[in-house]
Amino acid sequence: MLKKIWLTIATLISTGFLPLANATDHPYDQQTFDQPVDNRWYISPFGTFIKTDNSRNADDGWGAGMGIGKMINKHLNLEARGFYNELDGDGIGNDRKYWELAGGTLDMQYYFSRQKLAPYAVVALGGMNTQIGGRNTAGFIAEAGLGLTYEVSDNFLIRSDARYRYNDNQGHIQPGTTDFHDMTINVGFVIPFGAKPTHVAQTPLPIAPVAATPDCSTLDDDGDGVNNCVDRCPGTPEGSTVDNVGCPVRLILKGQHFNYDSAELTLNAMKLLDGVAESLTNYPQKNDIEVQGHASSEGSNEYNMELSKRRAESVVDYLRAKGISNRLSATGFGEEQPIADNSTEAGRSENRRVELIWIEN
Repeated sequence: MLKKIWLTIATLISTGFLPLANATDHPYDQQTFDQPVDNRWYISPFGTFIKTDNSRNADDGWGAGMGIGKMINKHLNLEARGFYNELDGDGIGNDRKYWELAGGTLDMQYYFSRQKLAPYAVVALGGMNTQIGGRNTAGFIAEAGLGLTYEVSDNFLIRSDARYRYNDNQGHIQPGTTDFHDMTINVGFVIPFGAKPTHVAQTPLPIAPVAATPDCSTLDDDGDGVNNCVDRCPGTPEGSTVDNVGCPVRLILKGQHFNYDSAELTLNAMKLLDGVAESLTNYPQKNDIEVQGHASSEGSNEYNMELSKRRAESVVDYLRAKGISNRLSATGFGEEQPIADNSTEAGRSENRRVELIWIEN
């Protein structure tokens, strides 16, 4: 029954007028991609010329109708339509029979673009009552066709389409046939309700200036004399002697780091060792570290040797308590390795020290 309808639709697809691919692949979309979606309701009055099927034994006729529809998106309209057609039948005088066709359809219109001149394809399903010579019958109708709209203004468009119409004749209103195959040409106009969507001008966001990336070769964040490009041990404790890639090899703890004649660390020493512990935790290298204790020449060498060892052990114990995973060892050298003159108080102060020595693995 619907063979001709599906044949028409298949022809539209094969010729490219009704693409099945994603809508963004269609060439028209390059023109409509940036348009806002128009989803207004509209009415669509129209006039109809009907080219009749020979089986009706009737002349071609005229009619009119009205539709109400909605634009769904940039390609699709759905529309409900009602119509009335009159046909002059065969015969003369009182034997002449007039056809009256009244019905309605639900249309699906596919627009290839929404430009000023916009082609579309349409398929429709519905029902129709046929009256002739005092007899009535209701039947199923289906339509398929092509059309075109021309936008005169935002709220007025001229529209025309040509459609094939199938109408079953199961009520045998016309003996000798079970269906009719007519052609209709519709001409009318479309009146959308409301304002047409337009682009909203948007103020572009200011572009923040891109700050120039400083040259790492000019930076030395930890002040160890090795620039950031090369430094593999950033955050070296202040006062460290480093190698050529910025990793410490020696750190001397000078000043009042222990209470008098004691191995107990002062608050100043603890603060300094906290920084050392943080740095050691972050270092990629886990070298062994020897903690060396040194003393000035006051007192006996034996006493100074023991005191310097206890002070080195205090430093080791403190660092271990901070979670340092490096292997640590404590050694006391007493007054055997002075770095200044023991005959002056300034020199003796220099000699009272603890050194951390990074052992190369």
